[in-house]
Amino acid sequence: MNNKKSSAVTSFNKWGYIFLIPFAVVFIIFQLVPLVSTIYNSLFENYMSGLKHVGPNFVGLVNFAKLFTGGDFLKYFKNTMIMWVLGFVPQILVSLLLGAWFTDPSLRLKGQRFFKTVIYLPNLIMASAFAMLFFTLFADSGPVNSILVGLGIFKTPFKFMSNVWSVRGLVALMNFLMWFGNTTILLMAGMMGIDSSLFEAAEVDGATSTQIFFTITLPLLRPILIYVMITSLIGGLQMFDVPQILTNGTGDPVRTSMTLIMYLNKHLYSKNYGMAGALSVILLIITGILSMIIFKATAQKEVK
Repeated sequence: MNNKKSSAVTSFNKWGYIFLIPFAVVFIIFQLVPLVSTIYNSLFENYMSGLKHVGPNFVGLVNFAKLFTGGDFLKYFKNTMIMWVLGFVPQILVSLLLGAWFTDPSLRLKGQRFFKTVIYLPNLIMASAFAMLFFTLFADSGPVNSILVGLGIFKTPFKFMSNVWSVRGLVALMNFLMWFGNTTILLMAGMMGIDSSLFEAAEVDGATSTQIFFTITLPLLRPILIYVMITSLIGGLQMFDVPQILTNGTGDPVRTSMTLIMYLNKHLYSKNYGMAGALSVILLIITGILSMIIFKATAQKEVK
């Protein structure tokens, strides 16, 4: 009898492995092979010098050393993190507020489906289209400047594209508008999964809405918040299309809006595959380290 049960389990396990084959094949071809190839290329000198192709010549960790000795890498990493923080902080705050409002039965908000659809719509718009729209709106002769001058706020058009913090602010604003709807939906799903009896018990004990949010909702939302923070961080480190189109690929003014992926794209465009590979590997390491820091920090709080 036991032999029959074990053979049946083995048979079911076999089908499980068979269904995993397509995923394994796709993972190996489109993720594992490119990853190994990138690490391999990062160890070689391989670039175009005019019409002459140099390499591939094995140079070890020289490409990695060049990234840090020039100073550009740290500058572009700083730019990337600043624009990510400027967009993520209001994104998570607004999403938490909207999620709490939409899931609070005592408020009885009308038209919730309509508003949920509206706040999610920007997520469906291509980032390139968003960037082109903002480039037109905030141009020197654009409608925003026309309104500001017409209201007497500025005597002459404000050069949004020539000011460091206005460009960074526009990039952060676009990322906020594109992603806060998706974050709101995720947080709402987490809030709706919390047992309602906990809220009822807190209300019976005389807790206010604010106390309930900070003592019950927020701690129980921690797994979703970790997921949102890590995925947002990965997206922030891969920030490319919005600043690329808004600044026409220059990262101006004075390359203060140049991101790491824009820097990587310049190496790929110039066919410097060694430096591009080294930068990709460093990005992978940084993403892993920052993700672990977020996970460990939140895990420590949970243990306490």
